[in-house]
Amino acid sequence: MADSTVTVTGTLTRDPELRFTAGGKGVASFGIAVNRRYQKNNEWVEQTSFFNVQAWDTLGENAAASLTKGMRVIVTGRLDQRSYETQQGEKRSVVEIVADEIGPSLRWATAQVEKVARSEGGGQGGGFQGGANAGGNRNSPDPVYGDEEPF
Repeated sequence: MADSTVTVTGTLTRDPELRFTAGGKGVASFGIAVNRRYQKNNEWVEQTSFFNVQAWDTLGENAAASLTKGMRVIVTGRLDQRSYETQQGEKRSVVEIVADEIGPSLRWATAQVEKVARSEGGGQGGGFQGGANAGGNRNSPDPVYGDEEPF
């Protein structure tokens, strides 16, 4: 079966909750609200869709360390449907986004990216600290390239 890749841009509805599996792998869960605004009969209509997002391993740990409720983010991942049973015995089904990449939306904010050391497992680093007041010392040398221009 082919994966369904999606990219959504929206606002975090809650702080990421970081949990660990029995094997020690981290998974962060958070919600994202995606707003859509369009005109119908010369009136503006606003519609909001809510999605649950799962971010695994290093991505999840970085997301939990970097993201807070209210931040605007871009999430790329795949749709995943799972079924479960409630405590009352009702069967439910939910579609979630399993994130491959998460980044800040820079439309109305700035962000400072801080590379994290790679773990032995070869995970990918690079959390972000964002928000309208993020800044930092922009004149400090890049940790990879030093004073050299990257391009």
